[in-house]
Amino acid sequence: MRTSMLQVAVVLAACRGSARPATTPPPDYGRAALTRVVTAQLERSASDWNSGDLNGFLSDYAPESTTTYVDGRRARSGMDFIRGVYAPRFSPGANRDSLHFEEVEVRPLSATHAIVTARFILQRNNEITASGPFTLVMERRQEGWKILHDHSSSDPR
Repeated sequence: MRTSMLQVAVVLAACRGSARPATTPPPDYGRAALTRVVTAQLERSASDWNSGDLNGFLSDYAPESTTTYVDGRRARSGMDFIRGVYAPRFSPGANRDSLHFEEVEVRPLSATHAIVTARFILQRNNEITASGPFTLVMERRQEGWKILHDHSSSDPR
């Protein structure tokens, strides 16, 4: 049986080490433990939102220009765009309804990546003003889990 050059290249690429420098290995999260960590992060994020802390709320996003946000219309990249989406809700006098998250599901993809699905709920005076599902692709970094990709949709009214 002949082995093609492509097959050899694929095998060699799979065997090579990571190009990243060696650091302390990430904890080996099981699904339940990772769900607790991410849920706590989302609860802190909602608290930042509810207290008017835009920088705290945005601190969950990876700061790279490649971080993407999809709002139901199109995908855009970069923290400047993401900040621009949220900043008007944090300006003095703006309506920023109370935020919480429900139905959080976390699926580890590797030791350093996970996909998160959940629902956001915005409320004012016990009335839901906006809600919808979202999906996050997250990466574990030295400073914690960061959002690489956020796809948020709104429920129909």
